[in-house]
Amino acid sequence: MTAVDSRTIPIGAAFDRMPFTRRHVLIALALFIAFVIESWEQLALVYVSGDLGTAFGIDEAGVGVVLSAVAFGMIPGVLVWGPVADRAGRKPVAFWSLLAYGVIALASAFAPNMAVLVTLRVASGLALAGVYTITFPYFLELLPTRSRGRAAVYLSIGWPIGMLAAIGASTTLGGLGWHVVVIASAAAGLWAFAIRAWVPESPYWLAARGRQEEARAVLRALNSPDAEATFTVASERVGRPLDLFRGGLSRITVVMLLLNFVFNWGYWGLQTWLPTLLQQKGLTLLASLGFAALSALMMIPGYVSASLLTGRFGRKKVFLVYVVAAVLGGLWFATASSTTGLYLGNFVLSFFSLGAWGVWNTWNGEFYPTALRGTGYSWATAAQLVATTVAPSAVGALLAHATGFTATMLIINAFMVATALLAVPLPETEGRELE
Repeated sequence: MTAVDSRTIPIGAAFDRMPFTRRHVLIALALFIAFVIESWEQLALVYVSGDLGTAFGIDEAGVGVVLSAVAFGMIPGVLVWGPVADRAGRKPVAFWSLLAYGVIALASAFAPNMAVLVTLRVASGLALAGVYTITFPYFLELLPTRSRGRAAVYLSIGWPIGMLAAIGASTTLGGLGWHVVVIASAAAGLWAFAIRAWVPESPYWLAARGRQEEARAVLRALNSPDAEATFTVASERVGRPLDLFRGGLSRITVVMLLLNFVFNWGYWGLQTWLPTLLQQKGLTLLASLGFAALSALMMIPGYVSASLLTGRFGRKKVFLVYVVAAVLGGLWFATASSTTGLYLGNFVLSFFSLGAWGVWNTWNGEFYPTALRGTGYSWATAAQLVATTVAPSAVGALLAHATGFTATMLIINAFMVATALLAVPLPETEGRELE
């Protein structure tokens, strides 16, 4: 056993000189696939919604309810799982929630009617909320300080990969029925065992719980030169949700919640109805799926560019520039008079909006100390999910009342404008140690 040295340092300082190692790559892979699964689950049925509507004899509004059901279940789920992660640890939450999701998703594939399907999708959302909430905070708490922003943005690429997987499943398995796509989703729950095998518990959380030797063991495995010190934390008391609204955190929390809501509305309101919107512009279903796939591909260089820039210019500047550019792309897309204009406008929108999401997923996880990080991120996620739940039904209602493509897109784009305005007062966190 290695002797403990005499130094006492903040736990965040143990990550300042830490190299990025092969172990970090394995951790990144495990959590990357988890994020792919999260994206897949929320989008897989979007691309087989026609078959779903036919199978249950429901219209666009009914389909919107089914599509929103997972997010509806995730709202209370994240508010429960976040505090649980602060009390019981990041690792058990990631493992058990993903495993439970797989079991419930499998059951939903055999739902005999819409009521049972919606109920089971709500329950699968309750389960999935755990890994959905903790993926980014968990990853941030295992990364070297200087690599934190760049690596976490790369983790966000799991979202378009999940979109592409959902589109691929729709085209290859969709002919067999919507339930086959859901069975494939359920099988992804087995990835929980890879997370348990490859991802250690957070040293931040271990130190906060007074488990110093376990924290040192993880830091040794991560090759921290400061692994043998004694570690201090910002607070040894596990945070409570009301602590988010006390002292200097209250302003950050209110702005953060509003930003998560409007940003996710702007994104989700478009993605859930993109195939339908494109068919209104004359594209066939197959062409609209190809359009969505190309859009997902454009997201990847958006993430990569944001990752390269955030370390140099900081989270805030890159986020603001990317959101403003996404707004311009949205205007181009909304007012396009040709298929070429639709493609180019949406490519700009996809490139910059998802680059901004990559930065936000990192920035959003750095506002709170360890004792509140899971809880804070869970509230942020809840705000996103409220938008995810409301936006499909709201946009579906707009389409049902023949609002039209351009007007619907401009309404969606207005939420992106609000996103940029809300980001202005938030603090920069690039290069700072986590507390």
